[in-house]
Amino acid sequence: MLVAVVGPSGAGKDTLMAAARLRLVADPRFVFARRAITRPAEAGGEDHEPLTESDFAARRDAGGFALWWEAHGLSYGIPRAIEDEMASGRVVVANLSRAVLADADRRYRLRVLRITAPIAVLTARLLARGREDAADVEARLAREVKLPPGLDIVTVMNDGPVEAGVDDVIVALSRAAADARPAGRARPAPPG
Repeated sequence: MLVAVVGPSGAGKDTLMAAARLRLVADPRFVFARRAITRPAEAGGEDHEPLTESDFAARRDAGGFALWWEAHGLSYGIPRAIEDEMASGRVVVANLSRAVLADADRRYRLRVLRITAPIAVLTARLLARGREDAADVEARLAREVKLPPGLDIVTVMNDGPVEAGVDDVIVALSRAAADARPAGRARPAPPG
């Protein structure tokens, strides 16, 4: 199963997912995909594989990405290796763009983990980052993109302590792992 992590800016996706990854590091049911991004490593943000535009295009054209998209002047890719991980029965957790969810749902067994918070909390968090003024924050939050219809969506409301949000993410991921288990094999009939 592929668990796509989505949510608005300021929802705390990176914070919750980094903490969940640390708590689940020894759990063989999960693998957290590392995105390739056409952004230098020193630019900060999530741990990612930095690629130049030409290296990204070459890998994309060679089929090296299971999913890829462009946003905010950057290219993002999820390595094709996730398909091997899912085929081996693992749950792959990946931060995806809403723009590729419909494609991901057509190609993989998909569950969307939507991390969000009330608008007042999102606004306060974005203003505290200091990257945008109030008008820019308001415009960013107004651009909220709707999720495609028919997706399997689980929502985590991240409006309290970080540990509570992490606990909710762990519960959601554990449910995904349980749901992703293949059906058990029929037991052979006893001899005789």
